[in-house]
Amino acid sequence: MNTDQVIHILRHTLFIALELATPFLLLALIVGILFSLVQTLFHIQEMTLAFAPKILVVGFALALCFPWMLKIMVKFTHAILIHQWDKVIHATSYVH
Repeated sequence: MNTDQVIHILRHTLFIALELATPFLLLALIVGILFSLVQTLFHIQEMTLAFAPKILVVGFALALCFPWMLKIMVKFTHAILIHQWDKVIHATSYVH
């Protein structure tokens, strides 16, 4: 396995991680901004007020998106194990 292949795998791994995390980060950002606006409009000084809705929204989104996330992770794992397995076996043969 040469450096270009390792860089390709790492880049693909980071892209998959970004793809899986983005919906939850955006939802938490939107809920946080909305609750900050509500706190500003009503002059509420409680800092932890937006925390519980963020947790609930992200948890609900995780429950809804889990099949999609699982499909992406299984596809990625399958691609790594099937297409790179011979390279992994070849690389581990140097250890023995």
